[in-house]
Amino acid sequence: MELNILNLSQEPHQIPTLAKWHQAEWADLNPGQTLEQRIDRMQAYLSSALIPSTFIYKHEDQLAGSAAIIESDMDTRPELTPWLASVYVAPEFRRKGIGAKLVKHVMLQAKTAGVAKLYLFTPDQADFYKKLGWTALTDEYYRNHRVTVMSVELNPANA
Repeated sequence: MELNILNLSQEPHQIPTLAKWHQAEWADLNPGQTLEQRIDRMQAYLSSALIPSTFIYKHEDQLAGSAAIIESDMDTRPELTPWLASVYVAPEFRRKGIGAKLVKHVMLQAKTAGVAKLYLFTPDQADFYKKLGWTALTDEYYRNHRVTVMSVELNPANA
């Protein structure tokens, strides 16, 4: 396991920072959700269950990014589960491979748990995920944004 990657449950005091980052980045995809609601919702990520969980990346002692595995990330696609979500790297840490490490970590955790396939949606990072083995399923509009829905096979025998 990557030494810089921890489960958020090990450092719950990071939730307010993560929530601020996620709110700033994706508030338009979650209309009407307040920062306080996001902080409250993130408490669910502190259980021992894999789904939902959030993994954080720390550079030295500084929080640098996050990635989560959740049950569902698009209310218009309830048949698809589970999802990679909340992949975020703080601006000062971008282009250093941290996002890829976080995505690969979630993929490994899911594969180890026997998950056959993971899903995600992205408004603007499809090329990033393609480089990590993800396949585009469709392009569609979600909450007034054009997004690419993608998947990755983890345990094809379990599909």
